[in-house]
Amino acid sequence: MSRKTRIMVFGTFDGLHEGHLNFFKQAKNLIKNSFLIVSIARDTNVARIKKKPPFLNENERMILVKNCPLVDKVVLSGVKNHIPHIVKECPDIIALGYDQKEYIQNLKKGLKNKNISAKIMRLRPYKEKIYKNNLLKIRK
Repeated sequence: MSRKTRIMVFGTFDGLHEGHLNFFKQAKNLIKNSFLIVSIARDTNVARIKKKPPFLNENERMILVKNCPLVDKVVLSGVKNHIPHIVKECPDIIALGYDQKEYIQNLKKGLKNKNISAKIMRLRPYKEKIYKNNLLKIRK
């Protein structure tokens, strides 16, 4: 049996909504026989990037995502450097959300320096005016 194509996505996932589920589906559907790895943003990075802490802590968010049947593996991202955890998972494809900008600065260069030749793809938004955590009233 051939090895499944490893697809890696990144996010906070502070509560799962239809936009996240669509994001996972889009990533899994990039290629047949895929293995979806979800990288959960660290609490410190979420607070720094979004200027506020997440409602759910990183361990709670990991459990939430692990329970999603679309997801094959869940990992925590790096705290200061995101490249080592990507290298460890050795993805074939990195699928980025339509609005992910902070995380991807120097991504291609960092991967090239570690001899990772993952294809980087951008996924489409799903009703971005509705399914965006900062627009949803998620309560802990």
